[in-house]
Amino acid sequence: MNAPTEFARAVCPHDCPDTCAMRVTVENGRAIKVVGDPDHPPTQGVLCTKVSRYPERVHHPKRLTTPLKRVGRKGEGQFEPISWEEAFALAAPRLSEITKREPQALLPYSYAGTMGLVQGDSIAQRFFHKLGASRLDRTICAAAGAAGLKYTYGASIGMHTEFFEESELILIWGANPIASNLHFWTRAQEAKRRGARLVAIDPYRSLTAEKCHQHIALRPGTDAAFALGMMHVLIVEDLLDHAYIAEHTLGFDELKMRALAYPPSRAAQICGVEAHEIVELARLYGKTRKSAVRLNYGMQRVRGGGNATRAIACLPSLTGAWRDRAGGLLLSSSGWAPVDTHALQRPDLIPGWPASQPRVVNMNAIGDALLHAGDAKFGPKIEAIIVYNSNPVAVAPDSERVAAGFARDDLFTIVLEHFQTDTADYADLLLPATTQLEHFDLHKSYGHTYVMVNEPAIPPVGDALPNTEIFRGIARSMGLQEPALYESDEEVARTALRWNDPTVDGTNWDSLKKAGWLKLKLPDAPFANGGFRTPSGKCEFSSPRLAAEGADPVPDYLPPHESADGAPELAARYPLAMISPPARNFLNSSFVNVESLRSTEGEPHLDIHPADAALRNIGEGDIVRVYNDRGSMQVRARVTERAREGVVVGLSIWWKKLAPDGRNANQVTSQALTDLGGSATFYDCLVEVARA
Repeated sequence: MNAPTEFARAVCPHDCPDTCAMRVTVENGRAIKVVGDPDHPPTQGVLCTKVSRYPERVHHPKRLTTPLKRVGRKGEGQFEPISWEEAFALAAPRLSEITKREPQALLPYSYAGTMGLVQGDSIAQRFFHKLGASRLDRTICAAAGAAGLKYTYGASIGMHTEFFEESELILIWGANPIASNLHFWTRAQEAKRRGARLVAIDPYRSLTAEKCHQHIALRPGTDAAFALGMMHVLIVEDLLDHAYIAEHTLGFDELKMRALAYPPSRAAQICGVEAHEIVELARLYGKTRKSAVRLNYGMQRVRGGGNATRAIACLPSLTGAWRDRAGGLLLSSSGWAPVDTHALQRPDLIPGWPASQPRVVNMNAIGDALLHAGDAKFGPKIEAIIVYNSNPVAVAPDSERVAAGFARDDLFTIVLEHFQTDTADYADLLLPATTQLEHFDLHKSYGHTYVMVNEPAIPPVGDALPNTEIFRGIARSMGLQEPALYESDEEVARTALRWNDPTVDGTNWDSLKKAGWLKLKLPDAPFANGGFRTPSGKCEFSSPRLAAEGADPVPDYLPPHESADGAPELAARYPLAMISPPARNFLNSSFVNVESLRSTEGEPHLDIHPADAALRNIGEGDIVRVYNDRGSMQVRARVTERAREGVVVGLSIWWKKLAPDGRNANQVTSQALTDLGGSATFYDCLVEVARA
């Protein structure tokens, strides 16, 4: 007799601003259907195509279900099954020997494979802190934008997504929400039906840009110049809210001087657009009370990404758009959530904390860090690495060096994973982790203002364990006795929020767990009366903190590392700028191995403008080689005006082992960092393209 059908509530854990609430249908211990929860206001019963197929991922025939030990050479992906007891017995003495001799020789590597506060970095961080391991600067995706917001607004905070549907003008800047922010897009579409004008600012005519009233295709990395050009028009034509500026901003005179140095003619030349596009948009923006900007992280993955974020974030305060709940800007709402990071991660467990702290390794430089054996720049040689919630061999920049680093025979590598990814092929121990439907977690969002509880819907598949339990097992085998390492997942979650914060309005853990989610108590128009989280309480056009750090306190345009302006000799050899935004059916490197999604995506391809294709005798469907000094890949060309002239677009991120030539876009990206935040510069990349 079959077990009755059961229904469970869950939260999508993936790196997307929507953080959807899900309803899971379960039969005989298997998830057979996942749908959006209609009772959750941000989700409205709708999931993206990727996550609606989540059962295919959870019950994938190649899901890792038992611990594995490497038996072949690194990178070959040859393993044999072992028990958890054997896995811990292999891990513990090796890690103990290394960390007893030099704790900083151990490095964690993780990012947003799950956005959960518990399975992300709670017990794991406590484990590394207790050992005194090297710290990882987790900056691969959004750190430049986060820094830009911090120095301008005080935190990663902004307007509410739901009020975009009341906006009269929406600038969708560096974003493709049809692929990566579906629930914002439904609200933008509603605003459009009500008469709002939608303008996309993006080097690529994405699916979203095609559906906007206007698309402005600027050169990659020139967003700050475009924003300063808009400011020039706003100031010269006096399209300003002087009262808001006087009461709620800091440094207008300095910003005015900077903006006046960017007349539309100059800004247009930098951006590769027509001056009238800047002038007309600035006038429309300045004259529209309910003007809103949906900024996304694509535009900050260049050298000047932090400054560009700062420049764009200044716009709503110049015009007073913040006075209305349908005006302002949203890049991230994650800073609204009252997360108690100290209680969650326990940095006080670091030996000698806070006076003495281990070195920090920037995750974007993992290739160089693994290949530099104890030199002055990187410090002690990395002898062991534990990878979880990430797939660096596929996703980290300058991939040839990353793979070479992981191929070191003397590097002890443990990987926690759901599947045998590109990185997993280099593991000494490959440990099966649970998916979101099999474990407990707590989530905030960077696209809405709810905190949410995820309850397990099904038992762990095979012998898989939650990340937290795997780290507890390693700690126990190493003889670590710190009680904080052995708190249960719910005990961790219970202390993860600051319950005295006014945004939770007296709610406690028990009521949150029972309800499943909590909307943070915030004003509809959060900055209508100022109240920014900067030291001054104002929107800081000029940042005293940046000045104190020896940096330019006023946002400016910084040419990309790799551009005709920034590196003319390099541009002469590699004249095409390449960007690699997310493919619609993938989420970073997640879902690439789900056959139904990969078959929909087809194969790796490169969009190239007809003029650039003609210069290189490239036709539609040709196999082309994309290359620079760092590496190369082969893909199929799509000759299309969706890519602006001088720019090629390779939608990403493919697992290398699932690409025809075993390579992906990160063969050509660099380890260079952004101006603020130490973030990756994936879209600051010059290449040449030729027929293969």
